[in-house]
Amino acid sequence: MTQPDRTAPLPPPAHAALSGETALSSDPSVRLTRWLAVGSLVGLIALGLAWELVLAPVRPGGSLLALKVLPLCIPLAGLLKNRMYTYRWVSLLVWLYFTEGVVRAYSDRSPGAWLAGLEVLLCLSLFAACALHVRLRLRNARQAQARQAQPS
Repeated sequence: MTQPDRTAPLPPPAHAALSGETALSSDPSVRLTRWLAVGSLVGLIALGLAWELVLAPVRPGGSLLALKVLPLCIPLAGLLKNRMYTYRWVSLLVWLYFTEGVVRAYSDRSPGAWLAGLEVLLCLSLFAACALHVRLRLRNARQAQARQAQPS
C-alpha cells in the first residue's frame, strides 16, 4: 500500500470559486456588478430618507414613511461582504420598492412623482446588477471546476 503524496497541493474546495475574493479578483464584470448593486442600494436608502424627510414628505416636517428604508439596510453588509445568498434575495426584495415607485409615480404630484421615477430606475439597476452578478459568479465557478477536473 502506498502512502499519499503529502507534498502535492490540495485542490481548493468546490465552494472556493464562489468565494468573494476568487470571483472578484478574476473577472472585472463581477466587480462592476458588485459596485453597481451596492451603489444602487445605497442610492435607494439615501433617496428614501431624503424623499420622506426633506424633499417631498407626505406631511410637512417628514413622515414615518422614512422607516421604509430600514429593510434596505439589512442586505448592505451582505453585499459588501460579497455573499451570493444576499444578492439572490435582494433581487426579490427590490420588487416591493419598484412597486411603490410605480404607484407613487402615477399618484403623487411633482416632485414626488419624479422621485418615484428615480426610485424605479434605481430598483431596476439594482435588480439587473444582482441578477447579472449571480449569473457571472456561477459561470465563473463552473469554469473553475471544469479547469480543476481536467487532467494535467
